[in-house]
Amino acid sequence: MNYLVAVLPDRIQAEAAYLALERQAINSTILGRGYKTADEFGLIDPKEQAKKQAKLMSYWLIPFGFFAGFTFSLITGLDTFAWAGEIGNHIVGGLLGAASGAMGSVFVGGGVGLVLGGGDALPYRNRLDMGKYIVVVQGSETLTRQATRILRQFDPENIQGYAETSIT
Repeated sequence: MNYLVAVLPDRIQAEAAYLALERQAINSTILGRGYKTADEFGLIDPKEQAKKQAKLMSYWLIPFGFFAGFTFSLITGLDTFAWAGEIGNHIVGGLLGAASGAMGSVFVGGGVGLVLGGGDALPYRNRLDMGKYIVVVQGSETLTRQATRILRQFDPENIQGYAETSIT
């Protein structure tokens, strides 16, 4: 399945593009105010995905970090925190390991993507937030090529094709 995504500046052009595609028997979808939202269409919010992945990673990285920090402190016998005593040193080592596990869950789990953003879904969501409209065509490569010729007549701000790949 191929996708063609065109960003148009206003509702009138989006509707005109939709009608031009419809005249050629090409089904399309309009995203924007008064039409489908990004969530209804299925544009994944990268920030939500990053939060979910970081939380999932933290479930095992924090306990693992605690165990690793505790074990490291026990094996080395370092007396880093004299005020804590022998057992306290191991516990503080475990807590520091758990903190490292938490940081790891943020970095490995997608926190960097949360801070920096990533993927193509975010720019499209931003354009929808700015009041622009998006016309999406799904279909074969031939169909999306034909839709590209039609949509170029409307001078879209951006037009991008995507090919869905499946890994088996």
